[in-house]
Amino acid sequence: QVQLVESGGGLVQAGDSLRLSCAASGRTFSAYAMGWFRQAPGKEREFVAGITSSGSALYTYSMKGRFTISRDNAKKLVYLQMNSLKPEETAVYYCAASSLANVIRMSTIAYWGQGTLLTVSS
Repeated sequence: QVQLVESGGGLVQAGDSLRLSCAASGRTFSAYAMGWFRQAPGKEREFVAGITSSGSALYTYSMKGRFTISRDNAKKLVYLQMNSLKPEETAVYYCAASSLANVIRMSTIAYWGQGTLLTVSS
């Protein structure tokens, strides 16, 4: 069993940077691929970034170069550093744990956090 708790959301201005954190509980944190998804009002939840158990990162194309995902297995933390934020990135951001070590997509998610709201003002 894994429990995920996100933090770090809030209100920022366009162009600002922000880092989200996800604290995980559970003994096998290091065995899961981890990721961040987001859901904007009226839209479907979408993949943002993922990181395998060995540390390889994957990003949605529009975020590559602006967002950085990282993990600290010893502290059971996952981070999402977001730079040059845009108003259209206003959404609830969810931390997620995959059931697999090296694959993360909507269909492999075993655990979700409760989400943290990010609002980017123009």
